[in-house]
Amino acid sequence: MSKKSEIIKKLANNYPNFLRSDLKKITEIFILEVRNSLKRHERVELRDVFSLEPKYQKARISRNPRTNEKVYVKDKYSVLFRSSKMWSKKINEKE
Repeated sequence: MSKKSEIIKKLANNYPNFLRSDLKKITEIFILEVRNSLKRHERVELRDVFSLEPKYQKARISRNPRTNEKVYVKDKYSVLFRSSKMWSKKINEKE
């Protein structure tokens, strides 16, 4: 997984006409908008790349695998990541 600073560095190398401060602002805005959309329980999609979707998980009684003790887990949302078919093919093709 790349760090935000590494992403900004790669963008600066690929797009030398942009100021690094502008690229930093763009990435901050992008991450903030994705985060806010997920908080509003909205689906986020980058066409032909991936989609992020909040998924509701009901409260349940689970167990601690180490001690086999029953544990109550509150209801919560988790993020479901799905890559596009095209992107999955590109990642899995052999060079």
